[in-house]
Amino acid sequence: MSWAVATLLALACFAGFALLFRVPRKGWAIVLAALALGLAGFGVQASPSLPGAPRAPSVIGKQEGWRIVDLRKALVGDARRSRSAYIVTADALVRQGQFENAANLLRGVVHNDPQDGDAWLALGNALTFHADGQLTPAALFAYNHAARELPDSAGPAFFVGLALVRQGKLVDARELWARGLAAMPEGAPGRELLSQRLAQLDELMRQIARNAGKQGR
Repeated sequence: MSWAVATLLALACFAGFALLFRVPRKGWAIVLAALALGLAGFGVQASPSLPGAPRAPSVIGKQEGWRIVDLRKALVGDARRSRSAYIVTADALVRQGQFENAANLLRGVVHNDPQDGDAWLALGNALTFHADGQLTPAALFAYNHAARELPDSAGPAFFVGLALVRQGKLVDARELWARGLAAMPEGAPGRELLSQRLAQLDELMRQIARNAGKQGR
């Protein structure tokens, strides 16, 4: 699905609520906020350049697991990749959407090596996605350890920001990503990827604001 199609669908949904369901003007902000969340989630997770095709729910879950693992590896970089043999199994479990089983395995990895930042980050992801994208205290604990062990990696800030986007906290996510990007040295693992996603989120928020302004006239 392209950006144009996603935006048109969002506008069509808004028109349906505003015109067909007679949502009063004072309720438009709520509708726009819900559409903003959907577009933002599309922006930071989807691959707009890929051709669209119908997918069964189970396949979508597996594809998301693959994306999580691939993003983590890109954000951590080869030099700080976990050397634990169990990380391969944990990644395979995440790819299958078995987040709880992956988290249980990763707890053992970080217990044996508390300085394994990649494993801490993988644990944070497994705990977050097992909780349907919610930042639980256990997930934040893991992300904090990952940030301490991977001070130059964009990984912890990226995934915490992604969870904030899923919760509709777009401004908080934007601030976190901007701070993380500013603190990272040039050439740090994942810096370019974080910069790209931040730019996408900024553009989405500007586009949503423009559309909201047009609808409010």
